[in-house]
This record gives sequence, C-alpha cells and structure tokens, in this order.
Amino acid sequence: MGAYRFARPDTAFSRDGKGRTKRPRRTAAQHLRWIRTLPCLVTGKFGDIHAAHIRYGDPRFGKRATGMGEKADDKWTVPLCAEQHVFGDGAQHAANERRWWAAKGIDPVAVAVALWTASGDDETAEQILSEAREQARKLKQGERQ
Repeated sequence: MGAYRFARPDTAFSRDGKGRTKRPRRTAAQHLRWIRTLPCLVTGKFGDIHAAHIRYGDPRFGKRATGMGEKADDKWTVPLCAEQHVFGDGAQHAANERRWWAAKGIDPVAVAVALWTASGDDETAEQILSEAREQARKLKQGERQ
C-alpha cells in the first residue's frame, strides 16, 4: 500500500520552531503596486514611494503585532517616500515605530485600513491621505499653542 501525501493549503496555520501557531502572511501585490503610486502620507510628495508595512499591533482594527523577521500582511501598508521610510536619521525604520508615528501625529493603522477599503480608488485615497496630514498639522499647531 502506498503512502498518502496531503497538500497543506497556503491559508493553513503552521508551527514555528517553538511549537507556537504561526499565521500565514497574506500578500496583495496589486494593492502594494497601487500604494506606491500614491503621495507620501507624511510629506504629500510623489515619487520614490515605498509601501511601508506597519509592524506594531492595534486591537482596534484586529491587527496583531509582527515578530522579529516577520513582515505584516500587505493590508497594513501606507505610502511613504524613501526619505521618511528608510533613509535619514528621522526615518520610520530608524526609530521606535509607534513613537515615530505619534511624533508625526498620524494614526497609520487607521489610514492603512481606509486605504485597504479604497484600494485602487485614487480619488478616495487622496482624500484619506490629505485628511490624515491635515489632522496631523492641526495636532502640531495645538501642541505649539
């Protein structure tokens, strides 16, 4: 009698080396391509835009934190220019992510959810991003007064 082999679907949970359940990462290449066409969430500039993954968790939206060496699902991305994302001393990757976003006055998880819902709709995305920048501007003005 021959041995049977069952293929595990890509959506199945697996175990890491320590016996913990590990969720499969959900990818969305088309959404990432679209995110890279948008203006930077922080500066509003176009060009050299990265799809920046948000790593910290936020239970308001059912977002779990990602572990070391793990990237968040593609749903949890926002557009950032290269300067804000990875280059320079003040970049997202050069700091504590949660504090970095707090200093910018932007809730990236809420923005990522809104962009995910509007994926592919440039006009709605522009409204989402400009509103987030405007709220951040008002917050900073209030802090200075």
